[in-house]
Amino acid sequence: MGLKTIGTLAGIERRSLARRFRDPDNPLDALDRALGRKPDPLTAAPRERPPRSTLRLAEPVTDPAVAPQALAILVPRLVAELEARKLGARHLSLAGFRVDGSIASASVATAIASRDPGHLQRLLADKAEALDPGFGFDAFALTADWAEPLGAAQESLVEEPSGSAEVARLIDRLSVKLGGRAVRSPEPCESHLPERASGWNAALASVREAAAAKHTMTASRPQRLLDRPEVIAVIYATPEGLPRRFVWRRAVHDIARVQGPERIAPEWWRQPSTARLRDYYQVEDDAGRRYWIYREGVIGDGRGGDRQGGAPDWFIHGLFG
Repeated sequence: MGLKTIGTLAGIERRSLARRFRDPDNPLDALDRALGRKPDPLTAAPRERPPRSTLRLAEPVTDPAVAPQALAILVPRLVAELEARKLGARHLSLAGFRVDGSIASASVATAIASRDPGHLQRLLADKAEALDPGFGFDAFALTADWAEPLGAAQESLVEEPSGSAEVARLIDRLSVKLGGRAVRSPEPCESHLPERASGWNAALASVREAAAAKHTMTASRPQRLLDRPEVIAVIYATPEGLPRRFVWRRAVHDIARVQGPERIAPEWWRQPSTARLRDYYQVEDDAGRRYWIYREGVIGDGRGGDRQGGAPDWFIHGLFG
């Protein structure tokens, strides 16, 4: 009909539109609801309650050992509900209800979604023992405050297990003992400069499998980088030729093999215009030790601050093996 805007539709005579369309397809109905002339109630989507298991005691108990005993009953019940809903717990809270109306609580977090009863119970065991019963506990509740979808899975029958689940369990245990902020894991950052390409994040915040993590660092990069690149003296045949010998920490290293260069340009949006590019080399000395060194700048590049276009400097940045 050539009607492309709501304003055009609103300007059409209502009778002509009503004759053209049936009631379910009548655009007047949608127009009236959009303009508030007709009620259009919205029904909120129901929010499922978090998985929860409870235990009521016949009478108040003041023995501190009652909390771990209650945990042994609550965890299997919670795991059964998690399995039924195909969920895995990421954050668990244990609440002990005292007879005087107060509540003693403890909580733990997991690095990945889990519904392993043994693992969850071990995480909460020490904290459950530390709960003060006061005048006595008469009820307990274990709640998965944060749960994520978790389907059934098994390790491959052909390939070796990835080990990610074991690493996550280790992170969980260390975080419970040392605190979540004390346990950190490396995380890739968006930068092509080696010193900025990785950082640290709380291990519980995100666990990445080494094989799945897409990092700017490739297999040709060393696993160990120095905190800061250190200046070295290098002997080379030509100004932009391959290095032949370098001196680092008063030790002379004769280069037996060399691979490179790998050129890395400066980040122009972060660094000044005088920043020089880098040429990285993988070198191996006559003793079989491998190093990652780079030449900063090339002669005549017009960069380098006070020594613009001067002789390049050499640095050692990482170690292989």
